[in-house]
Amino acid sequence: MEPLHSPAVIQRLLKEYGLRPSKALGQNFLADQNIVRRVVQAAAVHRGDLVLEIGPGLGSLTQGLLEAGARVVAVEKDARLVEALGELFRDQPQVTVVHADALKTDLGELLRAHGAGGTQGAAAPVCKVAANLPYSITSPLLVHILESDLPVERIVVMVQREVAERLVAPPGTKEYGALTVAVQYRARVELAGRVPPAVFVPAPTVWSEIVVLFPREERLAVGRSFAGLVKAAFGQRRKTLRNALKAMGLAAGTIEEVLAEAGLDGQRRGETLSVEEFAVLSRAVDAARM
Repeated sequence: MEPLHSPAVIQRLLKEYGLRPSKALGQNFLADQNIVRRVVQAAAVHRGDLVLEIGPGLGSLTQGLLEAGARVVAVEKDARLVEALGELFRDQPQVTVVHADALKTDLGELLRAHGAGGTQGAAAPVCKVAANLPYSITSPLLVHILESDLPVERIVVMVQREVAERLVAPPGTKEYGALTVAVQYRARVELAGRVPPAVFVPAPTVWSEIVVLFPREERLAVGRSFAGLVKAAFGQRRKTLRNALKAMGLAAGTIEEVLAEAGLDGQRRGETLSVEEFAVLSRAVDAARM
């Protein structure tokens, strides 16, 4: 196959297939061999690995994964690109292109159907995830992947640099927020290098970052109120814990009991709490509601 990471090849393919990158779908096609190589290395792809690729675009990363020896299940929302990818990889049995919206798809079921060879009743095979995520759906899609029943070893995504900084932010910083807690509760997060706009066609207006997530085998014990608590704590910046708990409908007396049980000062701001402290507080809220 010709190198799909070439800007000239991408421009030609766009013309041949009558395609125009969709702003609505956040389409910026990766066009740099070095970045492809860095993503493949960050994913630690070895021969025979199964990789779920989300948003393959015109296949530059797909090709890099294939060359590393991976079996690739590529999920693409844009029907126009699905047709192009089907032709580009028609002689590559190790690549399966699926027309689906990853955000609305049961990823475990998808991988059982395509990654396990369609074997009836088969468990979803262990996989790695690689994706160049549209900025507009980065947050919900990351949580969707982490909450799916996929047995994932690691997830490597390219996201907007500002989003990457939020994913690794420590408590008490301006970047720390609900997304930070939601992701760090589910995975350990590392940054693997910045990506300039010039390596995409068309070039976005912002820098990107390669982010590696390692799903936690054992998560913190959290209460049923965990998600609601995090939302309330960050619903208004600089809201105190006491006010966040009030917004959740707890009575004044109950709030003081909850704070005492969790060992937390009610005047603290939500953005100063660690993931572990949110977990403790959520369990105390659940206990008070029983």
